[in-house]
Formats: sequence, C-alpha cells, structure tokens
Amino acid sequence: MSVKEKAFGTGVPEHVARRRVVIASFMGALLEWYDFFIFGTAAGLVFNSLFFPAENAMVGTIAAFAAFGVGFVSRPLGGLIFGHFGDLIGRKVTLIWTLSIVGVSTFLIGLLPTWQQVGIWAPIMLMVIRLIQGVGLGGEYGGAALMTFESVPEKRRGFFCSIPQTASCAGIMLATGVFALCNYLLTAEQFMAWGWRIPFLLSAVMLLVGMYIRVNIEETADFKQVKKVKRHDRQKILETPMAQREPSASKPKESIPLVLLLRQHLKGVMLAFGARLVEAVSSNIINAFGIAYLASQLAMDRSIPLNSMLLASAIGLIVCPLSGWISDQVGLRRVYLFGAAFCALFAFPFFMLLNTGDPLLIALAMIIGYNLGPTAMFAVQPTMYANMFSTQVRYTGLSVAYQFSAIPGGMTPLIAALLLAAGDGAPWYVASYFVAVSLLSLLCVWMIKNKGEEAVADASSLPGNRAMTG
Repeated sequence: MSVKEKAFGTGVPEHVARRRVVIASFMGALLEWYDFFIFGTAAGLVFNSLFFPAENAMVGTIAAFAAFGVGFVSRPLGGLIFGHFGDLIGRKVTLIWTLSIVGVSTFLIGLLPTWQQVGIWAPIMLMVIRLIQGVGLGGEYGGAALMTFESVPEKRRGFFCSIPQTASCAGIMLATGVFALCNYLLTAEQFMAWGWRIPFLLSAVMLLVGMYIRVNIEETADFKQVKKVKRHDRQKILETPMAQREPSASKPKESIPLVLLLRQHLKGVMLAFGARLVEAVSSNIINAFGIAYLASQLAMDRSIPLNSMLLASAIGLIVCPLSGWISDQVGLRRVYLFGAAFCALFAFPFFMLLNTGDPLLIALAMIIGYNLGPTAMFAVQPTMYANMFSTQVRYTGLSVAYQFSAIPGGMTPLIAALLLAAGDGAPWYVASYFVAVSLLSLLCVWMIKNKGEEAVADASSLPGNRAMTG
C-alpha cells in the first residue's frame, strides 16, 4: 500500500499524512538527541565534580564519561526488546513506550541529589537512571526511522528520512544553547548549585509535545501490509481441513524477529555495525570529548566550545537534509563513503586546530568536522540500513545494527580520555584511534557496495523489502 492509498483509505490527504509522520519522527528523535547531548555536555562540564568528586580532575572526568557510556551498554537491550515488539505489534505503540521512558528518565536526572548531599548514592542513582534511559533510547531510533522510511515515496526517501535525522543537529543546538544560556545568565556558583538541572527538567516540555503528536499518527503502510498478509495466511490455514493441510502448514513458523534476522541478514547486520562506528565515534570526539578537552585540558572558557558547537549544529540543520537530497541523486553509499573518508583525513588537523587556542579556528574545526563527517553520514543512515532488511525484521535489524555499534561509540569519550592520559595530555593517540575507526568503517561501507551485495540481495528477495539503490 502506497502513502497515497493509505491517505485515501483513512480520509487524510496524502501530504498531511506524510507531514504528520515526519513531524512525529522528528520530535521523537529531537527528544532522544537532546537527552543524549545534555548528558554528554554535563558529563564534560559538571558531573565530574558534582557526582564524582576527586582530587585529580582527570580522574573525575573519566568517571563522568564512564557514566555517560553506561547508557550505551543498555541500549542494545532496548533495541532487542522494542525491536521485537515493533516488528510484531507495530511501530506506533512501541514508539510511545520508548518516548515515555526516555523523557521521564531525563527529567528525573534533573532532580537527583549530588555527592555532597547523599554521598555514594548520588553516582549510583545517576547510573541506574542512565541505564533505564539507555533502554528507552535503544528502542527509539529504529522505530522513529522506520515511521518515515515506510511512509514516504521510495525515490525521495533519502531526503525525507534525513529530516528526522536533522533532529540530531537540532538536539545538539538546543542542548548546547540551553547550557550556554544558563552559563551566560548565571554565576559560576549558581550554575554548579542548580543551573545545570534546567536543561534536564526542560525535557518534560518536549516529552508532552512529542507524545501528543505520536499518539495521533497512523501505523506505517508497510507494516500494515505485512500484518494483512499474515492474517490472510493464518485464516487460510484455519479454513483448510486438517486432512488437506500441507505438512508444513501444521508446523509453527519461526516468528521471532531476532532469529529471522540472524538467519537471513547476518552479513548485513555486521556490515551495518561496522559502517556506523565512524559516525558514532566522530560525533562523540568532536562534541562530548572536544568540549571536555578544551574546557579541562586546555583550560579555555567553556563558552568557546559551547558556542562553537552551537554554530556547527545550526549549520547542520541545512547540511543534513542537503546530504539526504544529494543521496537521492548520487546514491546513499557515495555520501556515506565521503563522510567516512573525510573523518580519516581530518582527525589530526582537527586537534591541531583546537590546540591553537584561537576561538575562530576552534569554531572552524568543529563546524567542518561535525558537518562534513558525522552529519553527512547520519543523514543517510536510516535509509541505507532500512534497505538492507525485510519489513518483518526491519525494526529489529535497524535497532541491533545501530545500538550494538552504539556501545563503542558511547564509550568514545571514556576511551579518548584514557588515551589522552596515556599521551600525557597530547591528543595524538586520540587522533590515531579516530583514523583507525574511520578506515574500518570505510571498508565496511565499501563491502556493502561490492562484496556485501549478497547480504542486500538476500534482503531484497523477501516480501515487503525493496533492494538498496545508489
């Protein structure tokens, strides 16, 4: 069923139905990325002293980034749980649950007592809520991406699917903007005492708006079609007398999405996992670790990295949909290959520019690095990945590939902090790690285009799937 047929069938004009889906996906993704970035920013600026006090500032920063990484450990669990139910009962109801978990968890972080107030219980509570938040985040991405992918014209999926991805830029812009505003309006004492809580408490507003929009959208046309086929097959079996049924009809068919995924799409999962590493690592190095490196290691005013990322993310609001539009013209993987290659080439120059201490060059490094690297790749990710999996396992496939690769991605600030310590404060070990990951992902994307065609072909042969193009 096409978007147009779906629109006519529900009495809703085609463009209205499409707009609702895209807005709902954008709002859910905005909350996800806002939560993600405010935690990463807070980990680099205040959590090290509020929740992990230590005589050595480096130790406190490492502990804070460990808490940041904990949420990524639970994200694969959320991807498996909600991917399973998203493929079985639907995208819409699953996304309502994930949005609720993410929003409430973020709000609760803003209410937590600090180490000075309750001692060791402060970091424990932070870790527990971060783990729960990670479960919700793990199920959010796959469904939000599919709501758009399965509801827009095939030839324009690169562009339309990049719009919810733009929420990443909007999320970092909103998160850094709120932190920058609090930093500007409040004294250092006020900011450390209670001002840091404001960005977390504001997530309640986006939660309410996102829930309202998400409750009022339709299930995707592709999933409705799969459910219709399953109901038809089940009814046909029930109406056939036992004596006339085929032997295979009486045997229960494998219906666990994860099992089907691993049997039919294992190669695609592995390639998607490897391809995504560079996007996750580059984003966290440029944003979370970059801010901490400038504020702590180079002892620069925190307004410099915050304002630089604010400008970079504002430009990303244009670069992200532009990258999606370009992918519809030249192909998804060509855009992704460009982003991965750029990261490999820009790793060392990025830190060289930061080390100059010049605010203009620092802003230039973050703007170029963020937009030509992770933003370009992130724009085409959902379309590229969704094309690799059939409809009946697509939610699980996206969630597994994306969230398991999120573990090393989320651990990047911690890994980078350890490499920085090993290098006596010099960032060249971090840059080398950046290059190594970029080359690995470049190889995986290249295999999807060439030797990885077998995985794509396997997916395209199944019902409800469209072969990857570009």
